[in-house]
Amino acid sequence: MNVTAEREAELIASIPKGLLINGEWRDASDGGTYDVFDPATGKVLATLASATSEDALSALDAADAAQREWALTAPRTRADILRKAFDIIQERKEDFALVMTLEMGKPFSEALGEVTYGSEFLRWFSEEAVRHYGRYLTTPEGKNKILVQNKPVGPCLLITPWNFPLAMATRKVGPAVAAGCTMVLKPAKLTPLTSQLFAQVMMEAGLPAGVLNVVSSASASKISGPIMADHRLRKVSFTGSTPVGVQLMKAAADNVLRTSMELGGNAPFLVFEDADLDAAVEGAMAAKMRNMGEACTAANRFIVQDTVADAFASKFGAAMAALKTGRGTEPETTVGPLIDSKARDEVHALVEAAVSEGATVAVGGNKVEGEGYFYQPTVLNNVPNDATILRQEIFGPVAPITTFHTEQQAIDLANASEYGLASYLYTADVSRMFRVSEQIEFGMVGFNAGVISNAAAPFGGVKQSGLGREGGAEGIAEYSTVQYIGIADPYAGR
Repeated sequence: MNVTAEREAELIASIPKGLLINGEWRDASDGGTYDVFDPATGKVLATLASATSEDALSALDAADAAQREWALTAPRTRADILRKAFDIIQERKEDFALVMTLEMGKPFSEALGEVTYGSEFLRWFSEEAVRHYGRYLTTPEGKNKILVQNKPVGPCLLITPWNFPLAMATRKVGPAVAAGCTMVLKPAKLTPLTSQLFAQVMMEAGLPAGVLNVVSSASASKISGPIMADHRLRKVSFTGSTPVGVQLMKAAADNVLRTSMELGGNAPFLVFEDADLDAAVEGAMAAKMRNMGEACTAANRFIVQDTVADAFASKFGAAMAALKTGRGTEPETTVGPLIDSKARDEVHALVEAAVSEGATVAVGGNKVEGEGYFYQPTVLNNVPNDATILRQEIFGPVAPITTFHTEQQAIDLANASEYGLASYLYTADVSRMFRVSEQIEFGMVGFNAGVISNAAAPFGGVKQSGLGREGGAEGIAEYSTVQYIGIADPYAGR
């Protein structure tokens, strides 16, 4: 897609830059602002209001005031708002994609894919809103009736990361709206513009004032701290790093808050000798290079059976070498920049550490000179099984390859991580798929598939990768509390 500078400026100018509190866009209480940068150029893209702790509590005031009436709103009304928002985003999909390309760096074609994926949470939960079933039954001894109903958990704090600016917002806002919860949304300071535009669409779709409040800020703690200390908050949903998630869970304990935590990942990509290697390489490219590798589901460790390791590495290396780095608005670009200079430096440090520990660079291995924060697509061969790069989330376009000999060794290597989010398995043997899936400690498994995220599926992990699930039928349950009513049966014993 060729985009003129005028088109970029016009779109960015049309997005609200203030805080959305009780249906109104306003400045920060102290007039503070912060800059958002284009990672492809390092230049300022926009300047937004920076919320203070006072603003955070004002947003919670609005959410709390709107909660009672919103909880009593008919499910069909909530569903219609979500569906209308979905339709508006579809109509403006190129605007949303361009905003994400500008503030996050991903190629425009990938950004369009996120619009499709992210907006689907709105459509999915518009359908779930009217099918959030309870149950009614007789007690086993026959004396009473059991009535179980789902109620909204109450005001929620939603904290989203920078890497999927639309999808991470819709994946939380969609089920919260469907369940009848009000919200305070804190988008990542690196990529807040997409959330600002999304909130504008939700208001256009008819969401009442106070149901969704958006407080972007240069300081995350100024927002989360006072809100989480307030007894009116009933839930926090966070997507981000494990260390930050741990701190939020500790803070949540004081008020016994419901928590949903989608944290770090270290996804293994297992390739067995009976796998279709061309399909495995295609899947590896999707699992590794989506979002330049800046995804918690990104394949982080390529664990390949020794009998096919050389063949896989050769094909995979060729595919990685064919990628082109560049600004995401350029039609030929297949790999955009990393989010900032710190991220790029951390990725390069991992590559250098891997080489010092015995790995060999087959493709790439260096920063790209010039403006922006680009890193070469990189393949590392002969990576020792105890290498540092295999124990850490890379969050960049680097693929380390290590080998195994037996199926059990592959399982043990996959499980040799404190994380347990996504995993990938390539084999022609369906029985092996079941055996391995039973034994690997991950919340999600891709079987001969490199992309498995879907609004209809429960997304989440185990171990240090978090708690709870987003998407699927499970997604709305995260924003609901169960109420049981025991009813005396007047016919009992007759």
